[in-house]
Amino acid sequence: MARAFIGLGGNLGDARQTLEAAIARLADHPDLALTGRSAFYRTAPWGVLSQPDFVNAAVSVDTALAPHALLDLLLATERAFGRVRDGERWGPRTLDLDLLLHGAAAIHDERLEIPHPRMAQRAFVLLPLADIDPSLDIPGQGRVADLLETLDTHGCVRLSQA
Repeated sequence: MARAFIGLGGNLGDARQTLEAAIARLADHPDLALTGRSAFYRTAPWGVLSQPDFVNAAVSVDTALAPHALLDLLLATERAFGRVRDGERWGPRTLDLDLLLHGAAAIHDERLEIPHPRMAQRAFVLLPLADIDPSLDIPGQGRVADLLETLDTHGCVRLSQA
């Protein structure tokens, strides 16, 4: 078993409802055991700024799935919620699921990079992770709480309790 951390986000339709439903779907999966969940945060868009604000969250799960198998499950879950990957980066989406960490795995291939390479620079990832485990060490990047202290979080608004 490995502890994995998954970032969730969306900004089309009722994003909070979509994230709630996606978390429930992951929690019901026989190969995942939900071990933690963050609050929801409203955050400004990243990259492409002319789009609605996002709702972001994170969950932790224990899983026996290998990293690529978990990635496949996350991609299938996105598709089930209407996500279309058309090659546009940082654009609007119904649901985005990012595999941030998978145990101690370090993978850098054409399909998957974990630890997620840019998570230490993104308050919309670190704030939810801090709800789950502020002392979490991101290999090669540092502890979540320490990394969060270096970022501007003023554009991130907590919408609910964890």
